[in-house]
Amino acid sequence: MAAKNLGSTSEQVEERAQRASRNQPGFRDGAGAPPQSAAAEVAEAFLASTVGGEHVPKRRRARFHSLEVAEVRPLTSDSVEVTFAVPDDLADEYTYLPGQYVALRKDLEGYERRRSYSICRPPERGSLSVAIKRDLGGVFSTWANSELRAGDTLDVMSPQGTFTSTLDALDGKHVVGIAAGSGITPLMALAQAVLARSATSQFELVYTNRSTLDVMFLEELAELKDRYPSRLALHHVLSREQRTAPLLSGRIDAEKLGTMLDVLIRPETVDEWFLCGPFELVQLARDTLAERGVPTGHVRYELFTTDADQVEPRHGRPVVVQQGEETVAIEFTLDGQSSTVESPVSANESILNAALRVRPDVPFACAGGVCGTCRARVVEGSVNMTENYALEPDELERGYVLTCQSHPKSERVVVDYDV
Repeated sequence: MAAKNLGSTSEQVEERAQRASRNQPGFRDGAGAPPQSAAAEVAEAFLASTVGGEHVPKRRRARFHSLEVAEVRPLTSDSVEVTFAVPDDLADEYTYLPGQYVALRKDLEGYERRRSYSICRPPERGSLSVAIKRDLGGVFSTWANSELRAGDTLDVMSPQGTFTSTLDALDGKHVVGIAAGSGITPLMALAQAVLARSATSQFELVYTNRSTLDVMFLEELAELKDRYPSRLALHHVLSREQRTAPLLSGRIDAEKLGTMLDVLIRPETVDEWFLCGPFELVQLARDTLAERGVPTGHVRYELFTTDADQVEPRHGRPVVVQQGEETVAIEFTLDGQSSTVESPVSANESILNAALRVRPDVPFACAGGVCGTCRARVVEGSVNMTENYALEPDELERGYVLTCQSHPKSERVVVDYDV
C-alpha cells in the first residue's frame, strides 16, 4: 500500500481527528458499513475466521526467520509502519491472532538487539505489519525509523502473545480499548477484527496522545470510523492540546478516567477490556475497573517498554564457576533436547541467562518480564520470579514462569520450554 500523506498543517490533522470522532454520543443499531468490493469481501471473510475464546491455538515455539521488508510507511514524524512479505513456505509459521506481537532481531553497534512490536493489521496471509515508534536513546527504533528500507531483510520471530480476545462469539458484544501512544498498535488489529467478525459488535476506543500530530494511525482510524459509523466510537484525548470537550483535554488521571466511566463508557455494558500503554496508565485503568466491580477475567492488558532498555547479550552474561563454589543445577528442555548448566548461588543468575550460556537459541525478546516469549514450565524445584507483566493467573497456577525473571530457590531446577 502506498504511503499516505498525513498532512503538513495542524488544520489538516485536526480535520482528520474531527472526522474520526464524529457520531461520538453513542451507538446506533445496524452494521453501518458501506458496500464492499469483491476483494474487500474476500479479506473480510478471512478476517472473520480469526476466532478467540476456547479456539485460540496453543502457543507455538518461538522461532526466527529472515523476512524481506515490503514497505516502510511513515505514520508520524517519529513512527513508521513496517510491512514484511511472508513467503508461502513460511505462511503457516506466521499465522496470528489480532493482538499478538513479533520480536525483531538485528546486530547494531556491536550487540544483538531484540525488540518486540505488536502486529498492527488483521491477519492476512503473506503479509505482516508492525509499527515502530522512535524512542529517545533507543538504538533499534532510531535505526528502524531512519535506515530501514523496502528490500532489506530482518530476522522476525513467529507471532507470540496472549493479548487476544477470550470471546468465542462477538454478536452483540461491546469491547473497549484504552491506549496511549504506540499502545494503539495491537488495538488497531483488534478493533478491525471485532467489527468485522459480527454485524452487531461494538468497539469503543479511548486513545490518548500529547497532540494530534502524535496520533499514530490517525487516517486509518478515521477510515474505520467511516466504515463502521454506528458501531465504532473514538475518544481522542490530548494532554497538551485543547479540545472542545474538557473531558478529552489533559492527561488521564484517576478523576478523568472515573468521569469517562460515568459519562462515556458504562462498565456494566462492556464484555471485554483491552488496556495497552505505559505502566502508570495501565495500572490506573486496572485499579479503577476493579473498584467498579469489573471481573479481572474481563480485562486484558499489555505494557509497552522503551527501546532504551538494557541490552541482553545473545549468549547470556558471563558467569564463572569457581572451584568449590556452591552451585545450583539448572536443567531445561527445548525442542525435545535437554541441557544442564551449573549456576553459582552467589551470581543470582536468571534461568534464561544460564540457559543462554549453553543454548543461544533459547527464546527471549524483551528480557524484562513484559513480553512472555521466554515462558517455560517448572517441572521440578522452585524459583523466585521478580517481575511478571505477561503471564495470566491460570498460567501461574499451572507452573509457568518467565525465565528471564526467575531465579533458582532449590538446589536443582528443571524447566520445560516445549509445553
